[in-house]
Amino acid sequence: MTDDEERRHAFSEGAGFDESHEGFDIDPPELEVDPDEVDPVDSHVVADLLDQRQLPDDEIDADALVDVGVEYVHINRHEQATDAFERAAQYADDDATEQEALVNKGVAHAELEEWPAAADAHRAALHVAEEGPFAAEAHTNLAYALWQRGETSEAYRHAEAAVRADDRLGQAWFNVAVIEHEQGRPEEAADCLDKAVQLGYRTAEVYDAKADALDELGREEAAAEAAERAEAIRERREQELVG
Repeated sequence: MTDDEERRHAFSEGAGFDESHEGFDIDPPELEVDPDEVDPVDSHVVADLLDQRQLPDDEIDADALVDVGVEYVHINRHEQATDAFERAAQYADDDATEQEALVNKGVAHAELEEWPAAADAHRAALHVAEEGPFAAEAHTNLAYALWQRGETSEAYRHAEAAVRADDRLGQAWFNVAVIEHEQGRPEEAADCLDKAVQLGYRTAEVYDAKADALDELGREEAAAEAAERAEAIRERREQELVG
């Protein structure tokens, strides 16, 4: 993850696209769309096509549906993304794909600030496979959703579980840091934020949190440097959006 990425949630990138793909495409073979007849980003396209054609389960490509959902996330169509991910989870024929789809569904709900739905999706992902390949992401995103709902104790439990599941997940360390800081432990928070940065999780939000923790520790110069870094990231992001 680069300095200018501002993700609050950990989600998978799918399997079917690389960085050079051209635009949004909702045409896996099983879901071929005539653009003259239907808007390719209509919120009901995926569900309607599956219902109308009544495809046998073994002919539905769940991985392709995950990719469709990820593309919806990339263009900020989060309601449509939840539909695609829900269908992907429904038709997945292995635990890994089902868990990935459910985690991404939770992310899409979180982007809409639908915290109960987000928490439910991540809990469902953990129910599929407590130690599955996306368990760390499920735990850390669940922690974030619970934190937003004021469920601090359970949020902290899942934040720690995320680190145990994958100690290379920068966002998991960030979530632990936020809770540590709110619980009056700025030194522990600063340590966790350092780990997040070392792992490549370098958003403005991370550096803001680091500045706050360092300031409470009386490390004014380091806090000012972190605040400057946060502002530089925001300015760069704004320039990119304007460009």
